[in-house]
Amino acid sequence: MSEYPHPIIAREGWPFIAIAFVMAILVNYFAGFVWAIFFWVIAAFVLQFFRDPAREIPSVKNAVLSPADGRIVAVEQIEDPYLKRDAIKVSVFMNVFNVHSNRSPIDGDIRDKWYFPGKFINADLPKASLENERNALWIRADNGADVTCVQVAGLIAKRILCHVTPGEHLARGQRFGFIRFGSRVDVYLPLGTQVNVNIGDKVSATSTVLAELKEQEPVSPESNDQ
Repeated sequence: MSEYPHPIIAREGWPFIAIAFVMAILVNYFAGFVWAIFFWVIAAFVLQFFRDPAREIPSVKNAVLSPADGRIVAVEQIEDPYLKRDAIKVSVFMNVFNVHSNRSPIDGDIRDKWYFPGKFINADLPKASLENERNALWIRADNGADVTCVQVAGLIAKRILCHVTPGEHLARGQRFGFIRFGSRVDVYLPLGTQVNVNIGDKVSATSTVLAELKEQEPVSPESNDQ
């Protein structure tokens, strides 16, 4: 994947922004500003939803950066359903006013990728992690640790976009995907990882250090053909 620049507005939103503003302009032209107010509000909302600002990358060694903007809704020890191991799960919930560009939490190689069609229940609920539409990346960090990063669709999210494939190398903070209109991102970390956030904390993609990895031997998942 070629490095995607930060043009302030995400490329995934260009068609939606164009449609919203064309409709607002047409209603404004033919019916007047008062009738067009609703359409201008919608156009402004769509524009802010697809904003994609550049972020400064922390220099903390072995840092796991937040893959998304939002609020921490889970920090728990649980089974990683993709690598079949005990892990620490940290979940970031994004509402419609958060930036929805997704960025790599670590420096590492993509070892595998899984996509699951599913439901569109509220992404703030724990069961969304296993029941909603989702896309999971297994990333092996440069220090040998294995991290699973999962994009999860939400109540009104209808499209998960992931622009990377197995074999590619991701740099911390590198943009790899987008989820349209409300969602969450789950990160599964090795046991022993130092977690730096708590439930309820607000986090920013790339800027917030979720956790710090320890050097360790990578795992071999029981099955990668899900």
